[in-house]
Amino acid sequence: MYRKILGLVLLSLFVVSCGSRKGVKGIATKNAEAANIIESHYNSETDFKTLSGKLRTVYQSEDRTQSVNLSFRMEKDKAIWMSASVLGFPVAKAYITPSRVSYYEKVSQTYFDGDFRLLSNLLGTPLDFQKLQNLLIGQAIYDLREEEFEFSQTAKGFQFMPSEEGLIKKMFLLDPKNFKTSAQQLAQTQENKSVTVTYSDYQQVEGKIFPEEINIIANEAGSSTRIELTYRSLEFDGGELSFPFDIPAGYEEISL
Repeated sequence: MYRKILGLVLLSLFVVSCGSRKGVKGIATKNAEAANIIESHYNSETDFKTLSGKLRTVYQSEDRTQSVNLSFRMEKDKAIWMSASVLGFPVAKAYITPSRVSYYEKVSQTYFDGDFRLLSNLLGTPLDFQKLQNLLIGQAIYDLREEEFEFSQTAKGFQFMPSEEGLIKKMFLLDPKNFKTSAQQLAQTQENKSVTVTYSDYQQVEGKIFPEEINIIANEAGSSTRIELTYRSLEFDGGELSFPFDIPAGYEEISL
């Protein structure tokens, strides 16, 4: 089950990664009001070096619902670590850096250990650490400064959709109160894959605005899977964090 949670997050990245670009400076959108809102979105990005806390997850597929509590640690732009425990004993761990994705599960005695290039080759599209971090901290998964967007004000917030339709359909919704992401929706219609990420609420912790609950719905070939992430007991910049991770000997390697 823990593998499916990690796999769903990676599936979300798979859907949103096609056609990503890097190195574009400035804001491409010509509408002045829209450009100001995009700039506010990036100015409001939560500034921190380290983050630790608890993460409650609820995994729901067409035939199963299960919840699990995780310990969660992040060093911004460098590492994401999660550990699932039962009665105080770790049963699964994941450790993700900009160059590597590692995971193991004690019950099945299986593991995955590879770089993003390996996952990219398996899925046929580029993945990266930054997109996963953006999803978890409430930033737009794509860089909104990099392409021209059609902008509109809706009852739910500031809506951005690309002016030119590419291989992937995109929609981003920003909250007028704090300019954080309230929803992002992406779809590959030819591949019959889509992901919708919604942020039902934000919380203020130590003067910082951070997601409280994230809902991810991934659809593929008519099958739908959902995962709810709820942050608890967050602590920012509490000192140097450790990320203990060693794959036990004798475990069997798996493909996600």
